Amino acid sequence: MSAPLMAPAAPSASEYEVNSIASATLPTVEDKQRQIVYHADIMLKVDDFPQTSTRLETLLRQQQGVIEDSKETREDGQWQQSVRIRITPARFQELLAGLRGLGTVEERRVSSDDVTAQHADVAARLAAKRKLEQRYLALLTQARKVSEMLEIEEKMGAVREDIEATESQLKTLDNKIAYATIYLRYYQPLPLATPDQPVLSFGSRIVDAFYSGWVLLTDVALGVVSIWPFLLVALGLFFFIRSWRRRRHYTQQP
Repeated sequence: MSAPLMAPAAPSASEYEVNSIASATLPTVEDKQRQIVYHADIMLKVDDFPQTSTRLETLLRQQQGVIEDSKETREDGQWQQSVRIRITPARFQELLAGLRGLGTVEERRVSSDDVTAQHADVAARLAAKRKLEQRYLALLTQARKVSEMLEIEEKMGAVREDIEATESQLKTLDNKIAYATIYLRYYQPLPLATPDQPVLSFGSRIVDAFYSGWVLLTDVALGVVSIWPFLLVALGLFFFIRSWRRRRHYTQQP
């Protein structure tokens, strides 16, 4: 009779084993088609905002582009639209050429990222983790003790979480490869409104002139009051000099 399966031997496929499986199944860059992610940023100045929006919708229908997000604002002297567009790589350049015809290009940035190696690495790690999950399933069928089963199931739970996270990462990467992203912003300058000057009647102008004169008079009176110490000193000097001159005149007479 064979010895029962021991719990420590069951989860022997550790992180080292995952890396070994991944290394064995990792395809080379030459074996895979290049995986490229395309993206662009464009800023346009347009003369007719509603007409540009209509032309953009027509262009996207022709190129089978999809608007993922759109925001329209009208402030600070600008009528602006911000759009995030997704398009297949085969139509990416053609759509860019069509967008340039919608207005005056003020900013344009086009770039691409080669994610071939990253995609291959994520796919290989996902395959390795799935193989490891199958090994744990096989070990689980051979387990004889509850403690062994619980330990294996715990390891399987951790591997399942890793598989789901890697699947999500690979799905996001595949989506970026399948559809290029274009961030488009276009705006139309708007004239700033100036307030109309009020039309004053003759009577209103007379009242305004009377008020201005009264304000000027009160300002002068307040100015005089504010310098009263200087006026008092000046008046004292005036009487002093006048009195001195009179005394001098009398003393000089024979």
